Amino acid sequence: MSADLNLASFRQRLEARREELKALQAISAGSRDAVELDQTSVGRVSRIDAIQQQQMALASERQRKEELVRIEAALQRIVDGSYGECLMCEEPIAEKRLDFDPALATCVNCAARSGR
Repeated sequence: MSADLNLASFRQRLEARREELKALQAISAGSRDAVELDQTSVGRVSRIDAIQQQQMALASERQRKEELVRIEAALQRIVDGSYGECLMCEEPIAEKRLDFDPALATCVNCAARSGR
């Protein structure tokens, strides 16, 4: 872990983003529900539109879950003292990279090699 990193600041940002994502999950829960196929209340085009909206909501939820996993892992790295260290090469991650996304787990070189 780099001694120069302001861990309290990164922890605060990670925790704030985690709470934001959890709030979004709660707000969007209804949009992920199964679409009723009752033709008397919804026309065919409206049903297709509703299914498309549901699929977009499900995709957004998957992305939120993936980000929450990355955030939890970053918070754990802060606790265990390895935050700011690349998981692949164990070199320090540039602070500018962590400023961009505090949940990142790899340096720019390893990210480029792995295609992430």
